[in-house]
Formats: sequence, C-alpha cells, structure tokens
Amino acid sequence: MRLRAKSALNGRRRERSLWGAFAALAVSWLCRTTMVNDLLDATGIPDLGFLVKHATAIVGICVLLRYVTAVYADAEADVRRSARISAAVHRIAARASVGTIAVMAAAFFFLLNPPDTSTLFFLERHEGDLGLPIYMGLFYLYMGAAATVCAVQWGGAARATPIRSVRIGMRLMSCAMVLAVLYVLLRTAFVVVITVTTVSDSVSQAQEALTDSLLYLFSLLWGIGAIAPVSRAGSERYRAARSLLSLHWLWRELAMAAPDVVRYRPSRLFARLPFVGQALDTFRDVFASPDVSLLVRLNRYTVDIRDVIFELRRRAPVDLVERARDLARSVPDDLHGSEIRAEALWIRSALLCEGTEAPGQSATLAPYPFDPGTDPRHEVPHLRAVATAYSRIRNSDARTLLARTTTHYA
Repeated sequence: MRLRAKSALNGRRRERSLWGAFAALAVSWLCRTTMVNDLLDATGIPDLGFLVKHATAIVGICVLLRYVTAVYADAEADVRRSARISAAVHRIAARASVGTIAVMAAAFFFLLNPPDTSTLFFLERHEGDLGLPIYMGLFYLYMGAAATVCAVQWGGAARATPIRSVRIGMRLMSCAMVLAVLYVLLRTAFVVVITVTTVSDSVSQAQEALTDSLLYLFSLLWGIGAIAPVSRAGSERYRAARSLLSLHWLWRELAMAAPDVVRYRPSRLFARLPFVGQALDTFRDVFASPDVSLLVRLNRYTVDIRDVIFELRRRAPVDLVERARDLARSVPDDLHGSEIRAEALWIRSALLCEGTEAPGQSATLAPYPFDPGTDPRHEVPHLRAVATAYSRIRNSDARTLLARTTTHYA
C-alpha cells in the first residue's frame, strides 16, 4: 500500500490501482465545487457536473475493487477463497460499470427534465422526475454493492494481517465502507420518498446535511486508512535518514582512510566549494548514492565501518584497547559510557597510525572487543553512539593515547 509517485506509472498492479482510485475519486470530489460545475455548465448541458461526478465515482469504485483483488492476489494462500470472491466481484463490477454509466447517461439526457436551478442539490433539482429513481438507483446499487464487498473483505483481512499499520488501515477502510453503505441506504430511501411525494425544504436540507456528513467521514476514514501503512515505511525511512546523517562523519573518515575497502567512496564533488561544499557532499553521500533505498544504504554504511575497522586492526598497537579504556575511565563523559568512548578513542587513534601493519605485530590483529553484533537493532544505535563520541574526540587526545602504547608512531 505504498503511495510513492513513481508507483503510479511503473509500480505493481495494486499500487497503480490505488493511485487510479485516488485520482478518479479526487475528480469526483472536484465536480462538487462551484468552479468546476460552472465550467461544465458552460458547455450548455445543465447539471453535466453531476453526471461527471457520478461517472468518475463509479470508475473510482471499480478501480478500488481492482485494488482489493490485487491485494488478495499478493497475499498468502490462506485467503484464496477471499481472493476468488474479490476477483469475481471485480470482473462483474468492471463489466457492469460500463453498462451502468451508459444507462445513467441515457437516463440523464432523455429521462430527466430540465433542472430547478433555484437549489444546489441534485435530488431537489429533479424532484418528481420519473427518470430520477432509474438514474440514482443504478448509481446507488453499484456503490452499495461495491462498498459492501470492500467492507467484508477488508474487515476479514484485518483480523489475519500481522502488520499493525496495515491492520489499522484495513479496519479504517472497512469502517469507511460501512458508512458508505449507510449513506447509500439513506439516499436510496430519500429518492423513493421524493419520487412518490413532496417533502418540505427542512426535511430535504436535514437529509443533505446528514448524508453529506456521512460522505465526508467516509472519505476521511478511507483516505487515512489507505495511507496508514505508508506511515510505517515513512517512519523507517526517517529513522534510516537520521542514522545515516549520524554515521556519515565516522563513515567518511574511515572510508577515506581505506577507500579500497568500501563499496562506494565518499563524495568529493563539491569539496572545493567554500562554506557549502561539505554539506553538499554529505547530502550526496546520504541521499543520492547508487543504493536502491535508505535502508540498504544504512546497511552498507555499517558494513563499510566494520570492514575498515578490521583493516585498522592490522596497523593498531596490540595494547591500544587497554590504553583507550584506561583513558576513557579517567575522563568522565556525561553523554557516553566508558566503553563507547574507549571504542571511539580506539578508532580515532588507529586512524592516525601510518602504514599497513604495526611494527613487530606480524599478521596478528589488534584486539577489538567492542563488536555489538550484526543485528541492525543493536548495531546501528551502537555505531551512532560511537560516531557521536568520535566527533567529540580531538586528534591531540588520540596522539596522547598512541604515545602511551608499547608500539606507537612518531
């Protein structure tokens, strides 16, 4: 249930269908505005805006049923019966929509009398017309049947959906469809009443206020329900972007120290620009790298950091960990624990070590007991804390630490 713009053209069937439903229903809502109605009335066909509104609403409902079918087609095998029902309903609705719009158009042009332009409401403008029950009956029958199917299907799917945001979205959309069914029932009853008798203006206005409220609430619930799952993906992307920005400085320094180890080297395209060059390079690294998504990019950053640290262990003194821990304990830090500060000191000091291997160390790797594991739930927060501590450590502190080790560099 993603709503990214590019999915409207080249996304999966379900994504294109959702975009299509939004577009058709948006056009239908626009036809309720005075400006669009006046524009269509300028064609010389009275109430053409109402016909366009009802026709686009039917198209939107048909595409919405296509979306329901696509959702079930992508689901697990335990909903095959629901998938078959949705597919059958969509096939019937797709064929019926063409006929419904054709018959409604015929009733609109040949059975409805010229409207009473003293009122804004379509039902009142054609009160007493024999064509009105045919015209509106077809529309309400189509809308009510489709809304019932969607309410039942989404309500059942919500119970079996493990993802909380999707479950909430389906429940909201199911409730919206229940309101749509109630709207259809009330409007159908009112059409029958005004066909056989005359009602007062107060009753007509009360009916319009009630049914319009139901329609607004239906649209609100359905819109929120349709985009609710996007909140989960949006939240994940937001957290990934924050983590990337937090890790960038550490990743960049490590990547520049071992450019052959990382997959993509840090950007230096804007390095010569004063003031904004660093910010632009950071933006390019974080938001415009070749990775397919921010989450993939975040995973690459963590892998690159660990890979470069492994290379630093070849050149770091063997007792650097002990000295870094001693210095971290001797200098209190209110923001970070001693282990986080020790790890940041180790990285900053190891980066100052020249060459590719510490003298007298042979092929032995320097100890690095700070590894939090490869689970992103633990690794990313840990590395973010290390990156923050790293940014607070000066090179002079790292050189002082190196001077205390048994094997150090001038």
